Amino acid sequence: MKIAVPAETEAGESRVAASPDTVKKFAALGCKVAVQSGAGTGSNISDAEYKEAGAKIENSASATLKSADIVLKVRRPSAGELRNIKKGAMVLAVMNPYGDAAGIKPFASKGVNAFAMELMPRITRAQSMDVLSSQSNLAGYKSVIDAAAQFNRAFPMMMTAAGTVPPARVFVMGAGVAGLQAIATARRLGAIVSATDVRRAAGEQVASLGAKFVMVEAEEDAETAAGYAREMSEDYKIKQAELVADTIRQQDIVICTALIPGRPAPTLVTQEMVETMKLGSVIVDLAVERGGNCPLSKLGKTVTHAGVTIMGQANLAGDLAGNASQLYAKNLFNFLETMIDAESGKLAIDWEDEIIVGTALTRDGAMIHPVLD
Repeated sequence: MKIAVPAETEAGESRVAASPDTVKKFAALGCKVAVQSGAGTGSNISDAEYKEAGAKIENSASATLKSADIVLKVRRPSAGELRNIKKGAMVLAVMNPYGDAAGIKPFASKGVNAFAMELMPRITRAQSMDVLSSQSNLAGYKSVIDAAAQFNRAFPMMMTAAGTVPPARVFVMGAGVAGLQAIATARRLGAIVSATDVRRAAGEQVASLGAKFVMVEAEEDAETAAGYAREMSEDYKIKQAELVADTIRQQDIVICTALIPGRPAPTLVTQEMVETMKLGSVIVDLAVERGGNCPLSKLGKTVTHAGVTIMGQANLAGDLAGNASQLYAKNLFNFLETMIDAESGKLAIDWEDEIIVGTALTRDGAMIHPVLD
């Protein structure tokens, strides 16, 4: 069975879908792995390392994909790549299927079985396969590092003979994986940190990291069965906006991480709120790829409004490609291992397994996932 790892073609994407470690593991399962030359360059993985691990190095994407039974990618394969993928092959990638049935239909038409790794169910058995968690963890860390680099004052309190430097105040909006890592990182840098989330259960996690939890008192349950935040009522949104407005004017750094699966990012920091912030304050909007938690955010750009810097850089995990690729590759291996028969080395997919049901977008020419309805 052949596994193909082509180079990523999307601009700015430095990650790769396999590491030398996972190549060795696939080889141990009886699989042959083909890696496109240069695929690991952005993650500081050389062709020689892949070759030493047992992979065959191909000079082009078409040669890499030829006759492959399984294709591993970070981003959804392009139309050009799909033409080189055979009927019946499996594709594992971040497919971004929400609201884009038209973009997934070609995979069904080609007879390719496509799996969206970002739809992995949040259950105990699938934790090691959860790409959102592994990548968001790095993005949360990088958001604080980027903010610290942009901020023109120090994060920790410093007591000197010339006077005392006060600690920076950091407000994290959304206490999911990215938010919790942002809290931990800001605390390690010596900032005073507070955070908010619509999920009441997040309060204990925030407090355990030494941050103050700020939340609207309400009877609504904002957590879905899958562990994600759901959209709240208009009354809740009004109360939340009032609380955020009062909190945000006191902050130096605001890290926005709030996302709702399948929907545009909710607006949490309005233009009016930005204009109440101190000159030199910094906002990092991790939700910018889904529209942003701040309407002033610009995808891929850093802008300034009323003396406040708003950073809208996309793919922060990709800025740490060396780590991100290792984690992502392991997520893919852990998922794919459940579908490979250890004795024969052939695919043995249990289409009734909840991790398969949760991630499979297409099968045998049909689009089968509810997000595509």
